[in-house]
Amino acid sequence: MKSPAALHRLSAGSACALALLALVGTPAYGDAEKPAAIDIEDVPAIPDSVVSATRPYLESRRADFLGWNTTDRSMLVKTRFGATNQLHVVKAPGGARTQISFGKEPVLASSMSPARDHLTVVMQDSGGDEFYQLYRLADGRLERITDGKSRNWLGAWSADGKTMGYTSTRRNGTDMDLYVINPREPKSDRLVAQVSGGGFTFAAFAPDGRTALAVNRLSINKSVVYKVDLASGKLKALTDAKAEASFIDPQYAADGTIWVLSDAGGSDFTQLGKLDAKSGKFTPITREKWDVSDYALAGDGSFIAYATNEAGVSVLRVMDMPGGTIRKVTGLPTGVIPWAIGPAIQIAPWGAIGFSLSSAKVPGDAFSVDPKTLAVTRWTASETGGLDAAKNVEPELVTIKSFDGETVTGFLYRPDQAKFPGKRPLLLDIHGGPEGQTRPDFLGAENYYLNELGIALFFPNVRGSSGFGKRFVNLDNGPFKREDSVKDIGAFLDHFAKDGTLDAGRFSVTGVSYGGYMCYASSTHFSDKLKSASCYVGISNFVTFLENTQSYRRDLRRPEYGDERDPKQRTKLMEISPLTSISKIHIPLFIATGGNDPRVPASEGQQIAKALRAAGNPTWYLNATNEGHGFHKKENEEYYFQASVEFWKRTLLSEGQ
Repeated sequence: MKSPAALHRLSAGSACALALLALVGTPAYGDAEKPAAIDIEDVPAIPDSVVSATRPYLESRRADFLGWNTTDRSMLVKTRFGATNQLHVVKAPGGARTQISFGKEPVLASSMSPARDHLTVVMQDSGGDEFYQLYRLADGRLERITDGKSRNWLGAWSADGKTMGYTSTRRNGTDMDLYVINPREPKSDRLVAQVSGGGFTFAAFAPDGRTALAVNRLSINKSVVYKVDLASGKLKALTDAKAEASFIDPQYAADGTIWVLSDAGGSDFTQLGKLDAKSGKFTPITREKWDVSDYALAGDGSFIAYATNEAGVSVLRVMDMPGGTIRKVTGLPTGVIPWAIGPAIQIAPWGAIGFSLSSAKVPGDAFSVDPKTLAVTRWTASETGGLDAAKNVEPELVTIKSFDGETVTGFLYRPDQAKFPGKRPLLLDIHGGPEGQTRPDFLGAENYYLNELGIALFFPNVRGSSGFGKRFVNLDNGPFKREDSVKDIGAFLDHFAKDGTLDAGRFSVTGVSYGGYMCYASSTHFSDKLKSASCYVGISNFVTFLENTQSYRRDLRRPEYGDERDPKQRTKLMEISPLTSISKIHIPLFIATGGNDPRVPASEGQQIAKALRAAGNPTWYLNATNEGHGFHKKENEEYYFQASVEFWKRTLLSEGQ
């Protein structure tokens, strides 16, 4: 760690910078142990008081439902009892979570064969590099079945459970080709088809096992469904490759009918419907006013379970077949069925509907629903560090008109007014994506800000967020519309400045990934309205980002941000990049990066931290060398959160807490 004298390289005579230095303060001495893999610059020691106070909030865990064991009717879940998420089995509701995988790296996803041996395949990377490998699980050990070098992605199982499809960049490092393998016999691995593009996934096997479905995702707005002949490798497009339509999660029913989620046909929202294999026509079956986010087909064809995303809240419904009667499940907490690699909802042969759900008061647990009675059963009760989750604050939905009259929304969490009277500071936390969406799930450690520091939290869904229809998600596309979403943050700041319970003199902003760009951009546009900013794995320069992100992602990002190869777009991308406007930032920043990040390389954070210091702006910088796009190792998560608490205490709370 650097000496106090070297902490901030201030320009001579910079009164503004000196004032900011006084606000941030000099290092305190504490006993928080910095993980060996984390490098820091100008981050002070974390006081023991912060370490002790935050400890309970860092001990919560969640359980993610991954599948059913059809032999003993147990659940496969992912949860953490050590340093990383691993696989566990739960044999009955409320039963023990028995660990079955063991390793230093977290399990990202897993899929269980429907065959009687229930062979389990795991998807895992190394140090967050996202070059995922596939492993078969045997006696607690993971045996790698892919090449150890390429990027691989879990696909689907054949009906008999003997063959698994997946995609891989093995051939050239960029294109996600289609493969099949019997994981019990790794030498059976076979390339089915070479493709062009990094957005291919292996979606489903046909009931007869001779053909399969694959999806090429070109952007959030456009994807193409292909039928794949597994013998010849020939691909036939089932949907119009030129149409601006999204197709998500195509599945075969037992009778060969293809079901899929799509906004084809002019719908603003994604509906569940059928895809005609001959004509490519999509026929919606649902008529929801929100996106249908997930679905599952009962093996006997008697019903379909599907979830809608209603302003961020998941609502589960059961559609009885063939009549189409729809029944709403009402016994669930108001929360979120999270996105998953693989099906988020799975139906057991005996009819039980399995899924995960989290809410303000549920840290993330596995549930099941009886399709006949709609009775809800909670299988796990994840611990929350000894804290009573029932006391957590529920959010309120905030709806405003932005600078141009567009409606934008977000979720506001207010601290207890009895415990924290008077006007409170506000922290705006911006999601990534940019097509992401903030939803009212469990806040985890961030509950510390509400419950112990009295900081109000606001999670905006600016234009470009998903979940609000195709029109809304397209409002920020390209470099010439990009800053409209930043202006939405300005509209929220102006709105909350008029709130009598919030202190307009103590507003700050944070964000992750694309939200990290929004964090930097807000610092350039609204320094006069903010106290500080903490930007996590964020984009500081769109041109360098597009040039340095992994090749398999580059073409997927250009439709959203712009094409740096086009001179006009390149000029605009440079103009709106926060790195270009360093002189406009006059607040302390905390910048965090992952050393192995393949999406937003650590160089994005390094270059803006260097520029800020050269301009005399107080800047903390943290790089986790064994992490990627977000921190997933417990010791790194803890240290980063505790450092963040210290940053907010010094910059947002400062005097007069």
